[in-house]
Amino acid sequence: MRLSDFDVLTFDCYGTLIDWETGIGRAIGPWLTRHGVEATAEEALESFAVCQSAQEDETPAMLYSEVVARTLQRMARAWGVQATDAEARAFGAAVGDWPAFADSPAALRHLKRHYRLAVLSNVDRASFARSNEKLGVAFDAVFTAEDIGSYKPSPRNFEYMLARLAEMGVARERILHAAQSRYHDHAPAQKIGLRTA
Repeated sequence: MRLSDFDVLTFDCYGTLIDWETGIGRAIGPWLTRHGVEATAEEALESFAVCQSAQEDETPAMLYSEVVARTLQRMARAWGVQATDAEARAFGAAVGDWPAFADSPAALRHLKRHYRLAVLSNVDRASFARSNEKLGVAFDAVFTAEDIGSYKPSPRNFEYMLARLAEMGVARERILHAAQSRYHDHAPAQKIGLRTA
């Protein structure tokens, strides 16, 4: 694969450009302490992933910040404690506070000189806007779960992105999708013929 084969680079955001693990850890750490939950950082992230996937499956049209809020309540139930509505809302609102990986802004600025850049993310527009401030680049297109009404790994998300990029004159074979998650991104993207990194 040669990067010169592509005109558009599409990115997953959380886990790829934004350090969601650190962000979740910072947001949930004080809550765990207040409620006396003894869970390692790894255990908390694993619980988050499981509970978030279940919530997304049940409520595909729900805004991501609300999905994250409900995820905390699911996690709390699994640990035998309760997360108040206020705690859940604060946890969901923290998505925009999650930090960018240190190299993301500079890398995106460099790539922007050579490619059109787009984001396909399991997020809502308001949360992404706050995250994008940390990334410091103007994306040519942003496609969110809020826009699409479903969450990756649903093929609908990739089909939506491809249709919008086609309207911009971009052929599928000229797109490279960059992401961290095999489950949410690589498998569904490759299944519909996208090349991934």
